[in-house]
Amino acid sequence: MKNKMFILGIGAALFLASCSKKETVETSGTSTDSATAVQPVATDSITKATPTAAGDTSENSLDWNGTYEAVVPCADCPGIKTSLTLNDDKTFSITEEYLDRNSKNQDKGSFTWDTTGSVITLKGKTANYKYKVGENILIQLDMDGKEIDGPHKDLYIFKKK
Repeated sequence: MKNKMFILGIGAALFLASCSKKETVETSGTSTDSATAVQPVATDSITKATPTAAGDTSENSLDWNGTYEAVVPCADCPGIKTSLTLNDDKTFSITEEYLDRNSKNQDKGSFTWDTTGSVITLKGKTANYKYKVGENILIQLDMDGKEIDGPHKDLYIFKKK
């Protein structure tokens, strides 16, 4: 019985020693590789988009790229079904379809972030909108950059698809 315990103890010690040794080798290999690997990742993120504001902002903390949809109010129709796609390279495409009409507008362009890193401004041929960027939502703002208030304010919230 003592021999079995002794052999089991030695086996466990060898196992732990071999794990520690491999871990040390992997760690030293990884640190050499990670110094090399981190460089291209940082370069890629700078190439895609340089944040305009320091600290955690919507621009650098949220997964804002993608397609957002809403049916916004319309003065003389039931609403405007809007689909807005934001791309990593700070370009966009927007489609606005007027309900109960045979009218559809499409536009493309670029957008810029404000200095706080939380509001974008679309610049297209016809599209000139501002949106506050949140977690999986865009909130359409008025031309002064303020949230739209009133009983229909929830209709100006775009949800990510």
